[in-house]
Amino acid sequence: MRKLPFVIELEAKRSFEFFWNEANTNPDSPGYGLILDQSANKEVASIASVGFGLTAIIIGIERGWITREEGYERTKGTLKTFWNNVEHERGFFYHFLNMETGKKNESFYDCASIIDTSILLNGAITSAEYFGGEIAELFEKIYDRVDWMMYYDHSVNQFYMGYKPETGGFHHWDMYAEQMMQYILGVASETHPVPVKIYEGFERRLGEYGGYEFYNSPGGSLFTHQYSHAWFDFNKYLDSDGIDWFENSVKASKANRQYCINEHGNFKTYHENSWGLTACSTPNGYGGPGTPPYHPNVTSKNDGTVAPSGAAGSIVFTPEESISAMEYYYGKHSKLWGEYGFVDAYNLDVTPEWYANHVIGIDKGITLLMIENYRSGLVWDLYMKNKVVQKGIKLLDWNKKDSGSL
Repeated sequence: MRKLPFVIELEAKRSFEFFWNEANTNPDSPGYGLILDQSANKEVASIASVGFGLTAIIIGIERGWITREEGYERTKGTLKTFWNNVEHERGFFYHFLNMETGKKNESFYDCASIIDTSILLNGAITSAEYFGGEIAELFEKIYDRVDWMMYYDHSVNQFYMGYKPETGGFHHWDMYAEQMMQYILGVASETHPVPVKIYEGFERRLGEYGGYEFYNSPGGSLFTHQYSHAWFDFNKYLDSDGIDWFENSVKASKANRQYCINEHGNFKTYHENSWGLTACSTPNGYGGPGTPPYHPNVTSKNDGTVAPSGAAGSIVFTPEESISAMEYYYGKHSKLWGEYGFVDAYNLDVTPEWYANHVIGIDKGITLLMIENYRSGLVWDLYMKNKVVQKGIKLLDWNKKDSGSL
């Protein structure tokens, strides 16, 4: 158990408070337990936010921020909502939901999402392991209902990226990104598994930047190297090809920081303590800043925006650099700090200088979970002992490393 610097401890607690406070707590509501997608819109929930939030509840209990009884009731009610009320397509939930009804959000129609459903399931897995009993039973029912084959395109041996009942699946997870969790969950299903060979279906493309050679995602956003790692302890396993995905994320994080150092002359927001380009709010709306090596069909969308969650979400990969960044943000940018800790992002390269006026659930989530994994390994420990996860590891033929601990 590591003792955290003051700022990191405070950011963890404030991040937790977003998930605890910005939830539907009306026990008579069909949307009980749903959590806001972001603090600026009080009507729209996201299932990914709930996935991070379920694990956040466990962290809150272990840190003494809430009681076990409070956490148990909130978790049980949330999973009952997903089993009974939340709109889905053969087990896949819609990305955005009406906060009160649990139905898909009609103001910006979205798809039944495999990646966001997977994040929701990851949160439920930690809940099942932590509480057991009725909560574990609810997780199993929700998981067993998911028809992974609905999202499988056998013609290319890949998952679709999205699915709409009117038109079916569209686009593909054809390159390495944040989807690693989908292979573990998809192959391990007792009811609707996808073939194990699906893990061979996406492209791994080695590239180099700043002296680091690694597999980058198409746009180079840092969250793609973090989200699956928030739950699965890749530091203990090599995949069937011998790839060390944990070390890959270490290199991606260091390359991301090096890019910000190199580009300081072009963007004054970027420097050695202001780095971690990742999907976030920008002065022009939600965007996907990232760093090279880019895939040939991708061009940079960087505009000087930096999200604190970029460096924070890499604290297990680059602890010294991530802590220095968070201490810099807290000490030098008072406008970056708010009710729920760091706001989503800032940009000094526009006039006037821009600071977000809100937080986003998934950014608070990756921050909180990675801080806890750095502190104690709690999330990893719970997730890795789950029977679904262990079955997925065995089927994918991933092997334990000789040693692997922070």
